[in-house]
Amino acid sequence: MEHEFVIMEINGELKTYTRYEDIPEKFLHVIKFIPNEEYPEPHTDEIHEEMAKWDDRLQELMTRERKYASSV
Repeated sequence: MEHEFVIMEINGELKTYTRYEDIPEKFLHVIKFIPNEEYPEPHTDEIHEEMAKWDDRLQELMTRERKYASSV
């Protein structure tokens, strides 16, 4: 399973990304945020660190969304 991030672009179109790094800096809304969290068991410390990053990444996208919305 790949990541699935659906973003409403500035032009109002919905675009699906499978890599977090490809999401543009400016966009209107985060529509769907589904990271692939199928990690092998048992979870190592490195896997736990990677899993913990997803909440921070979602918060970062929400901050970018609010920042762009307040500038238009």
